[in-house]
Amino acid sequence: MSKPIGNLEEEALKRKERLKSLKRKFNETSDDTTEMKESNNSTKQAIPKPTFRSYRKDDDENVDVTESITEITEIKDQLDEMKTPLEIEDIEVNNLAPKKIDFDLKRAIAKKLQKLEKRTQIAISELIRLRLMSQKDEDFVKNVNVGAKEAAQNIDSD
Repeated sequence: MSKPIGNLEEEALKRKERLKSLKRKFNETSDDTTEMKESNNSTKQAIPKPTFRSYRKDDDENVDVTESITEITEIKDQLDEMKTPLEIEDIEVNNLAPKKIDFDLKRAIAKKLQKLEKRTQIAISELIRLRLMSQKDEDFVKNVNVGAKEAAQNIDSD
């Protein structure tokens, strides 16, 4: 048990010595900096000005006075225009109304009509089949062609 404790004590002593040496180094460097400050004050050298690449002061000599004057006059003109009353023209009711009165109704019903058209086509084909079955003629192809022609004529007439 005494062995690890002794080892810890040795490490603690080493750590203390390192800290003392660091403090001494720090004190030496701080003494050097104070000596440099005193020497700078005695020679009074000019401190260089920092230059900022993306920063421009408002009181810079490069400000164009004519640009600011034109901006001010434009703003004044806009304010004067806002003070004048607006002239409202007569609006014709005919221009506002849609050309076809039932346009919105047709648009709302369009999807439903598509479904109904599919159902009517199916119903027509069923009726033709039933008619052909009821006749039971030998010339089945002839009857199919006649039914197709009738359906085409009905579609064209609608």
